[in-house]
Amino acid sequence: QVQLVESGGGSVQAGGSLRLSCAGSGYAFSTFVMGWFRQVPGKEREGVAAINSDGTISYQDSVKGRFTISRDNAKNTLYLQMTALKPEDSGMYYCTADYGNGAFWVAQRAVPRYWGQGTQVTVSS
Repeated sequence: QVQLVESGGGSVQAGGSLRLSCAGSGYAFSTFVMGWFRQVPGKEREGVAAINSDGTISYQDSVKGRFTISRDNAKNTLYLQMTALKPEDSGMYYCTADYGNGAFWVAQRAVPRYWGQGTQVTVSS
């Protein structure tokens, strides 16, 4: 059974940084595409970043240059380093996993099957 547990969310002022972590279990972590989605109440969830099993990375345009996604397959852990945070980055951040291509997730052309419970990020101006 695939389980994804996020941590690291919180409240920060604009310009600050946060690092999200996601611990995966119950599946072959290294073989899956891993990603981060976020959702704000009243808006569609959106793919923020994804990393394929071969290390190929995709980012939403709004976070390029500010967010860094990475994975540690030895620890079954996914990360999202967020810097220069803006109020519009606020939302519930979800860790996701599936096979396929993370570029499609970020492009809103596919939705991963497995989701964590989410961790809240709030950026104040």
